Amino acid sequence: MQWQGSLDNKKSSPDDTRLVSIINGCLTGALAGLVVSVFRLAIVQSLKLVTIVYDQISHNWAILPIWLLVMLGLAVVVGYLGKQFPEIKGSGIPQVEGQLSGNLEYPWWSILWRKFIGGILAIGSGLFLGREGPSIQLGATIGQGYAELTHESEVNRRVFIASGAAAGLSAAFNAPIASTLFVLEEVYHNFSPLIWTTALASAIASNFVSTVFFGLTPVLHIVYTKTLPLTMYPHLLFLGIFLGVMGFVYQRVLLKMGDWYEYLIKLPKWLFGMVPFILVIPIGLLVPNLLGGGNSIILNIAGHTPGLLILLGIFILRFVFSMISYGSGLPGGIFLPILSLGAILGAIYGQTMIWLGIFPASYLTNFIIIAMAGYFAGIGKAPFTAILLITEMVGTLHHLMPLAVVSITAYVVVDLLGGAPIYESLLHKIVKPSVPNARGKLDRVEFPVFAGSYMVGHQVRDFQWPQNSLLIAIRRGEREVIPHGDTLLIAGDTLVVTTNHRNRGNLLHLLHQLPMQTK
Repeated sequence: MQWQGSLDNKKSSPDDTRLVSIINGCLTGALAGLVVSVFRLAIVQSLKLVTIVYDQISHNWAILPIWLLVMLGLAVVVGYLGKQFPEIKGSGIPQVEGQLSGNLEYPWWSILWRKFIGGILAIGSGLFLGREGPSIQLGATIGQGYAELTHESEVNRRVFIASGAAAGLSAAFNAPIASTLFVLEEVYHNFSPLIWTTALASAIASNFVSTVFFGLTPVLHIVYTKTLPLTMYPHLLFLGIFLGVMGFVYQRVLLKMGDWYEYLIKLPKWLFGMVPFILVIPIGLLVPNLLGGGNSIILNIAGHTPGLLILLGIFILRFVFSMISYGSGLPGGIFLPILSLGAILGAIYGQTMIWLGIFPASYLTNFIIIAMAGYFAGIGKAPFTAILLITEMVGTLHHLMPLAVVSITAYVVVDLLGGAPIYESLLHKIVKPSVPNARGKLDRVEFPVFAGSYMVGHQVRDFQWPQNSLLIAIRRGEREVIPHGDTLLIAGDTLVVTTNHRNRGNLLHLLHQLPMQTK
């Protein structure tokens, strides 16, 4: 009876863990929102300056050699920053994912300022790179720095890295809900209540700071006249298949670009950035309105859709030069370029159907919006994020069902073709799972047991658990179960396993293919 009384007292005592984490998440989000908003503003102003320079060159060609030297100098500066710390190369999302899985570690301050400067110089020069990946890494490094400066535990450190990543994407796109879901679905791969509450609070705080800079208008505020009727839904299936196939092609080409650079370009790897910095000059002179990550492209195509041949030309140019830009290893993302390519593909499909007389031109804008979600859902294999992201960025719920139909169709097509989530694939090109290591401070790994998992229906004793690890708890809903050999694993469980910090990545890899006990 005494034990029962003490248990009741324990249950009635308040637990402020989540409240404290939410408050810290808000602080992290506000800091990340400020840094990313300045980063975003600097890129916008840089692109305006670059456009003016190209306009001046078109009137005075004597400026061209000077501009060429400037671009080569920028390529050397950005390349040297990447040579010092390779973790700033590319999007930054795979690096954050590797950090959260325990496969990658880097100093936060050294990465923060180099990614900030390198990203502005590369993206602001007009290369076809997105701001969202760098924004996520900037936010994550701020979360990492906040955790280290406040001497948080390893578990809380990961919480702040994840929440900072959500804050970074939220400030880049003004989409706090989709940003939170993206971190859970694509980066952290875990829907832990502590993670999502802290990440959501951080994303909201970051979004508030960002709106102070850029206002309340959605990033992709596209106006369309008609809601898609049910009779048009068969087109959504065909569009989803088309986007899935094109998304798989995008994945294959992007993952090969690094190898092609090494084979074709006889320069040190840190100078590969010279190639896109030089090739962007003729693009800037001929079609300056196509420079940048693609935000203006989406709005222009939605407002005044070009003809079919022009759309095909724009798609080929943006697809090829996006690959050249990202494949060079410069700091910049693929998130916004993917959305812009999706919008172009949606316009191509729509214009083709209009040309064939299959449906009226009044529905063209709908397909441009819907195709952005489908293309990203196929390439990133994150359909929930794609649906919510486009909904928040466009600023309306009227196309929610068409977004879902196209996104799941494209996702299934890429899955059947053998495509993997693009950021996870890029991470595997950066790091390999670490070897078992029994030294270092203790840390925890949370591993979800999904419906259909090979673990469901088996007892704990049925598996050969990895060395240097210990299953200490099973989170089942809002309660935790202390496991023993007879404990039955069910769908929805989250396994809490302790190991040393350096062994996290290897342990996660082993848990995905845990062998059964031999009898």
